[in-house]
Amino acid sequence: MAKTAAKKKAAKAAKPAKKAAKPAKKVAAKPAKKAAKPAKKAAAKKRTTNAAFMRPVTPSETLAAIVGPNPMPRTEVTKKLWAYIKKNNLQDKTNKRQINADAALKPVFGGKASVDMFSMTRLVGKHLK
Repeated sequence: MAKTAAKKKAAKAAKPAKKAAKPAKKVAAKPAKKAAKPAKKAAAKKRTTNAAFMRPVTPSETLAAIVGPNPMPRTEVTKKLWAYIKKNNLQDKTNKRQINADAALKPVFGGKASVDMFSMTRLVGKHLK
């Protein structure tokens, strides 16, 4: 019995050596990629502004107290509104997405004391003609 146990151990030790001795498979070389063409189309096409954003809108009386009464594009209304919010520190300290309304902004926000910045644009849109 001692001989068979010794043979089994020798056989186990010899197996990994056989696997390592196998020749590695040859991998076919991949063809080289073609050089990238210069992006002429992207350079030729310029971005244009959307006419709907640039069309002047008139703010309501409540919104005019903040951004001014003159007709202006929606983008300008948003810039002036954010300037007012930053100037008066109306952005929530912990959650920067929340805007805390003061006395002038509360009627614009539909009487809400605090509004999410994404809801703000929807509420302000109601005050534009």
